[in-house]
Amino acid sequence: MKRIGFLSFGHWGDVPGSRLRSARDALLQAIELAVAAEEVGVDGAFFRVHHFALQQASPFPLLAAIAARTSRIEVGTGVIDMRYENPLYMAEEAGAVDLISGGRLQLGVSRGSPETVLAGYEAFGHLPAEGESDADMARRHTERFRAAIAGLGVARANPQLSGHSGLVPVQPLSPTLPERIWWGAGNRASARWAGQQGMNLMSSTLLTEDTGVPFDQLQAEQIAGFREAWATAGHAHTPRVSVSRSIIPLIDDESRRYFGLRAQADARDQVGYLDGGLARFGRSYIGEPDRLIDELARDAAVAAADTVLVTVPNQLGVDFNVRLLESISRNLRPSLGWD
Repeated sequence: MKRIGFLSFGHWGDVPGSRLRSARDALLQAIELAVAAEEVGVDGAFFRVHHFALQQASPFPLLAAIAARTSRIEVGTGVIDMRYENPLYMAEEAGAVDLISGGRLQLGVSRGSPETVLAGYEAFGHLPAEGESDADMARRHTERFRAAIAGLGVARANPQLSGHSGLVPVQPLSPTLPERIWWGAGNRASARWAGQQGMNLMSSTLLTEDTGVPFDQLQAEQIAGFREAWATAGHAHTPRVSVSRSIIPLIDDESRRYFGLRAQADARDQVGYLDGGLARFGRSYIGEPDRLIDELARDAAVAAADTVLVTVPNQLGVDFNVRLLESISRNLRPSLGWD
């Protein structure tokens, strides 16, 4: 079985056509979308995290609210920028959400992506150590977070109150959460690193490298390298891999009005510059359902992954996105053999 989740970028704005005019709209409609997605058979509700932008920034309250309203759907992030995080406080938040959800938290983390401010993590009080890059700091924060959720002692006990002087872990702990941490990898090298570390792989519609091959083939190479590194490291549990795709079935007048003209223009990869180097952006899948079935069946990375995260146009509101997700879950999924 291939799992299908949605990935919301959480945009809101008081602009023409948007059905999410405020942060409150975005949060409440995200909860309603997750509840409705579970009802139509979707397996996961994932959210991007961006600071200093009109998008979701603090995921744990949102994920807890969704967990309390649902019973089956996975809840997660894609991804948390670890440059901004206090690892121990994040461990407490993640443990609490996972317990509320009954073990459904799937937490995607990474070293971050280009943002609208300069070194915004410094405003949050996080500075790279001497000789350390911001990416190094993100990985250091990730290492401490993972140690904390695994129950490693991090503070010495007060013997006058506890009767011992050993190291004490943060609370609450959720025993299986360490197996459900994903690394958002932007290239093949970072995917191999994730496999060595024992984190699941989360790969989006962008790779920060280009070798001239189609995006899906390059991403399939990334997945193969991850799995090879995982096997070499000898981790005990089975890894998971997700890829993100923009999939828009044209199923009614509204979907055709918004996306019909984009079907041809967005049907090919794009290559551009990002952070000073070449990057390859994956194509969108927009069209009649029968055509999408044929095209998705030829996507090498989708075939290699166990989870597909469908990026949704969240500003079009809950009803539109539920129709989109229902078509994918109930029509495309069985035809592709994903059920």
